[in-house]
Amino acid sequence: MLVAVLLPFIIAMIIPFLSKWKHTIHTGYFVTIVPVIVFIYFARYLGHGFEPVSREYTWIPSLDMNILFYLDGLSLLFVLLISGIGALVAFYSIFYLHKSEQLGHFYVYLLIFMGSMLGVVLSDNVFVLYTFWEFTSLSSFLLIGYWNYKKESRYGALKSMLITVFGGLSLLGALVFMTVLTNTTSIQEMIDQQQLILNSDFFPLILCLLLLGAFTKSAQFPFHIWLPDAMEAPTPVSAYLHSATMVKAGIYLVARYSPMLSSNDWFFIIVSTMGIITLCWGSYMAVRQTDLKAILAFSTISQLGMIMAMLGFGTKVAVFAAVFHILNHATFKGSLFMVAGIVDHEVGTRDIRKLGGLMTFLPITATLAVFASFSMAGVPLPFLNGFYSKELFFDAAIHLEVTKEGFIGLLRTILPYLAVFGSIFTFVYSMYFFFGTFRGTTKIDQLPKKPHEAPIGMLVSPMILVIGVVIIGLFPHLVNEPFIAHAASAVKGVEIEKHIKFWHGITTPLIMSLAVLVFGTILALSRKIWQPVYNFVPGVMSMNKFYDGTVDRLEVFSEKVTKGYMNGSLSRYVRLILAAIIVVTFAFMAITGGFSVDTDHLSRVSLPAVFVAIMMVIAAVGTIITNNRITAILILGVVGYGLSMLFVLFRAPDLALTQLIIETVTVALFLLVFYHLPKLRKKHETASTRTLNLVISIGFGALMTMVAISSHSSKWFDSISSYFIEKSHSLGGGDNVVNVILVDFRGLDTLFEIVVLGIAAMAIFGLIRLRNRKEED
Repeated sequence: MLVAVLLPFIIAMIIPFLSKWKHTIHTGYFVTIVPVIVFIYFARYLGHGFEPVSREYTWIPSLDMNILFYLDGLSLLFVLLISGIGALVAFYSIFYLHKSEQLGHFYVYLLIFMGSMLGVVLSDNVFVLYTFWEFTSLSSFLLIGYWNYKKESRYGALKSMLITVFGGLSLLGALVFMTVLTNTTSIQEMIDQQQLILNSDFFPLILCLLLLGAFTKSAQFPFHIWLPDAMEAPTPVSAYLHSATMVKAGIYLVARYSPMLSSNDWFFIIVSTMGIITLCWGSYMAVRQTDLKAILAFSTISQLGMIMAMLGFGTKVAVFAAVFHILNHATFKGSLFMVAGIVDHEVGTRDIRKLGGLMTFLPITATLAVFASFSMAGVPLPFLNGFYSKELFFDAAIHLEVTKEGFIGLLRTILPYLAVFGSIFTFVYSMYFFFGTFRGTTKIDQLPKKPHEAPIGMLVSPMILVIGVVIIGLFPHLVNEPFIAHAASAVKGVEIEKHIKFWHGITTPLIMSLAVLVFGTILALSRKIWQPVYNFVPGVMSMNKFYDGTVDRLEVFSEKVTKGYMNGSLSRYVRLILAAIIVVTFAFMAITGGFSVDTDHLSRVSLPAVFVAIMMVIAAVGTIITNNRITAILILGVVGYGLSMLFVLFRAPDLALTQLIIETVTVALFLLVFYHLPKLRKKHETASTRTLNLVISIGFGALMTMVAISSHSSKWFDSISSYFIEKSHSLGGGDNVVNVILVDFRGLDTLFEIVVLGIAAMAIFGLIRLRNRKEED
């Protein structure tokens, strides 16, 4: 299982080498193999008798951070969607992206994203999950900003990063709280101890932080604003992000923690309310858009809101419907994004105002679009899978197992009406997408390219997804018992069995579906008449304006703060750094009781040591008041050599030898570069500046003195010196304890110190070469 998750990362490291042959064979062919292998590996778990599987791999056992993978029905559903649609997207991109593109970059980002999503849905350790969670934000940032020469791509990438990383940090807070309360990092063990969390005083905070992470990732209102701007990514990326991966990560998080949280009333209130608002707002705003991908982006927002609302309902029917719709949405939405990409690729525009009548020129694409868009609309036809889950959604909305009193009772009453309202606009934007693109009058003169059907390679992926729409619609039992039922049971925490069939008689959900069909048709036909309503709602109000204003104000504030201290004065930088160290360190020592003085076990101070110390103090003061560079260098050497003498007096000959060598080299280097040293001159400073310098100097000196005394006087932990003395010979093969510590026990530290020095030497050499080259020019 670990190999399956790491495979995309491993291949991502090889892609830069494979992309060198992209003019011979498209890099996408190599990449497509990866998700196919992953899909085949996990597909073997499908079946009626599936049982959860767990695998544990040692990572950081001292912090209880082992890599623990847990495969149950829920994670299997997502793994198969991630790998299956990932394979179709990779294959589709072969024909969408030209070989002249930076294919190496694209497929590296895509594979990292794929591996990160696999890690998210399989991780049972919360911190491993969080690590992969943030990897999805980083990789999606790179994918959305793939065409980085476009301002819109950079804007969309940054927007998604800021919002989703903000949610990720909130999620981390919730995970830390739950880990502390349950004393475990395993999600399954947390669920087993759910009463500890539910009864905790911190539960409201945990719930808010967890849902904040989920809502930002799954573009729930009002955090949905990043998703439409993510459309600047190449269409294969949009199809992948919207159908099976990133936006579903928040859905997965809520579903995974549902067994723990769904019994709480606030979970129902928050998740159901935000989900139904997102459904209504996303579907309403989709009809306003003119870009095909923008229509699909807002449709994704509305569909995610629908799934989130069903998870909030928490009933068996609702959970089953949510899981079923996750699968259905992946099929029809993935194919619709690919259809939009085909239109853009073959026609040259996605502006629906310039499109129309393309069914004549793109008959296969139009056929795929009609199945996918009508399925998304929930049209009651037995070969469209979208109708089944939408009818289950209506059934769940009218059979909520919650109290009828107070606000919850009011919410229970209005939820079915809001469900119908959102579904009506879902029908409208689905019809708007299909008929506005493929029916009506052809506007050949407004199209950048002469329209023609896409090559067969580009049609394969959406065709497979549409076949999935039809097969699931005709034979829902094929995915029910061996697939959907296991996933729904994992979400609910109890066994769920639900028989899917097209006809249930004249029921309330069917009447609701017919109402959606009738009113949706009326609104779709009269769209141009009521379109001006958008001038009033939302009108000039926009969450995008709030986001832009917030970011702009933060940038202005940050610029003012930065200019306040970054003025080019080195002395100011030193003052700020030292002042911060003094304040923070003194405050921390005061809070933790770090101030302590213990005169026991001190070596006797001899008269020569006192004399050397006085000499060093005089020399140190002399370096400040001297106006001669040679004198300053020599006096500074006195301080260093005096320290060597103290080492000798306190019986540390190895340190004394090291100090002597360093001091000799330092003085020699100063003398070698004497010509280039700045001339000492009296600096004209105000009285306040001199006073500030004096305070900082005395304060920093006092701090170092107190740190040295307190570090000797405070014994918070057992000394490790006895371990070094005992193990020096047996483990390090030497009797000189200091040398063994440096070479063996701290070997990596010493190695990295050498590396740092080597890098610094190369940097200096490069600067010298650069200066010489400029002088020659």
